Amino acid sequence: MASIFSSSSFHLGFKTKKMACSYRIDSTCASTQFPASTQFPRFSLRRDGPMDSPLRMFAANRAYSDAADSAPELDDKTPYIPIYVMLPLGIINMEGELVDADNLFNQLKMLKSCNVDGVMVDCWWGIVERRAPKEYNWSGYKKLFDIVRDLGLKLQVVMSFHECGGNVGDDVHIPIPQWVQEIGYENPDIYFTDKEGRRNHECLSWGIDEEMVLNGRTPLEVYSDYMRSFRLEFDDFFARRVISEIEIGLGPCGELRYPSYPAKFGWEYPGIGGFQCYDKYLIKSLQEAAEAWGNSACGKAPENAGSYNSTPQETGFFCDFGEYNGFYGRFFLLWYSQVLIDHGDRVLGLAALAFKGTPIAAKISGIHWWYNTKSHAAELTAGFYNIGSFNCYAAIVSMLKKHEAALNFTCLELRTVDQEQEFPKALSDPEGLVWEVLNAAWEVKIPVAGENALPCYYREGYDKILQIAKPMNDPFGRHLCAFTYLRLSPTLLEKHNFIEFERFVQKMHGVQR
Repeated sequence: MASIFSSSSFHLGFKTKKMACSYRIDSTCASTQFPASTQFPRFSLRRDGPMDSPLRMFAANRAYSDAADSAPELDDKTPYIPIYVMLPLGIINMEGELVDADNLFNQLKMLKSCNVDGVMVDCWWGIVERRAPKEYNWSGYKKLFDIVRDLGLKLQVVMSFHECGGNVGDDVHIPIPQWVQEIGYENPDIYFTDKEGRRNHECLSWGIDEEMVLNGRTPLEVYSDYMRSFRLEFDDFFARRVISEIEIGLGPCGELRYPSYPAKFGWEYPGIGGFQCYDKYLIKSLQEAAEAWGNSACGKAPENAGSYNSTPQETGFFCDFGEYNGFYGRFFLLWYSQVLIDHGDRVLGLAALAFKGTPIAAKISGIHWWYNTKSHAAELTAGFYNIGSFNCYAAIVSMLKKHEAALNFTCLELRTVDQEQEFPKALSDPEGLVWEVLNAAWEVKIPVAGENALPCYYREGYDKILQIAKPMNDPFGRHLCAFTYLRLSPTLLEKHNFIEFERFVQKMHGVQR
């Protein structure tokens, strides 16, 4: 039988891009046919490149936020962790106008009264560049930023290149720009596509990152032009350090992941989700990768991966000893995960240039359901190849380090015991996932920030966040560089809820009560 592989070592990724801290796949021989006795290729991810010193990590955390530098004397000698609060999704309407400025001012005064450090706001691509290419409307954001600055608060700003609406917590609908939608009518393959041929309009497929499909520009050029316009428009806010961080939207909900669990297509928790690589551009990329690897037959997506609401054991791909761990499965998952990493690498490289001198960050979602299974099915469909020696999170944080970007991770408030009681069949472990991802980031010495995944008003959730934000007896003194609370609402400002929130802020600031 012909051999697919000769013993070799080559990069995780099918494009010959070298990264400062790269990963390699070690492969041994395998045949084109797979009898029961076949030994599948053994892969391992190993990190190349030096690590920074603990002193550099300490300096990065200290320099990451002005709030930490100006912290008051701490009563309990724990680190000062800045607290930001996300603003409502619809604070700027589709016409680019600030909504209910007086009410917002009063709400922000309340946040300031309990010493919140700042707020986070989405700068929606679908609002700012809504009508035509390179026609940017920043007027509503100017008014909003003036209010925030005048109250002495800081700003975390999200470059939101995704649609709002249809996901958990979305209470408004903000599509991607109208002129981009019009292109999508003629060329629907610009969107992520599932195996049933359904197009997901939440964000653009990463398969077109470098394709000139947007009126003569590539999506990368469009994202770069947008970020540069923002940087020029708000130069004074950068100069005065009112803007303390720019978070770069890298996928649905602004997170670096595939839109693998869309509620609009019927997904319900804890379904495993579905692969999103059926647009013509990603299929072409997969086929080219298979040919480069010496087996064109592998250039197809799995046919036995179930549906959005399947369980792992209901599928031939994700079940115990399923195809995910065979030769083809490993090849496909490595390619699928690398497409995600390459997209983040490209966009963050542009962001680092546009926002030089200001910290940037990327958000990674916490896909915690089916974590306690062999296949980690929900993580795999989202693009996180996290099985055994394959650690996609380690590769992601190394990519972030290349661009001096912070990691922002979600679901810090979730407790595994609660998930086991409420959804015992989901085999979820949010605490295990959080520690795996945070430790991967701390290992490569990048700043780590966090968010809650769901509304949080009770002490149990706040205390869980505190445990993660300031690990007790950690020999290296590791801690979060910031925490962003989801989200400002009338419910948060109710008296009993606000008292609990104020206590949480003080604890995060290291102030005893």
